[in-house]
Amino acid sequence: MTELKQLEALAVPVVKQAIGAYREVMISPEFRELERLRADALHNEAAALRNARSEGRAEGMFSVARNLLEMNMPLDQITTATGLTHAEVEALRDAN
Repeated sequence: MTELKQLEALAVPVVKQAIGAYREVMISPEFRELERLRADALHNEAAALRNARSEGRAEGMFSVARNLLEMNMPLDQITTATGLTHAEVEALRDAN
């Protein structure tokens, strides 16, 4: 039995009124819209965090590649170490 049903089973008039009010709020269009907006906001926040992490990791790999280029490491080893493509590493090299 759910907690709400357990409370209802107590047959206390005030509790029954509170449960009724709670149920009315839960089914109202306004509440449902607020819940949808909240869920959308949470989804958008999580997507933004994933994107920021991904961008941070990529920038970190570019930074490592720049350092390895400065150390005159061969391009094949830099691509292996960083996961960047040959073209990306060459573009970094050519930018310097």
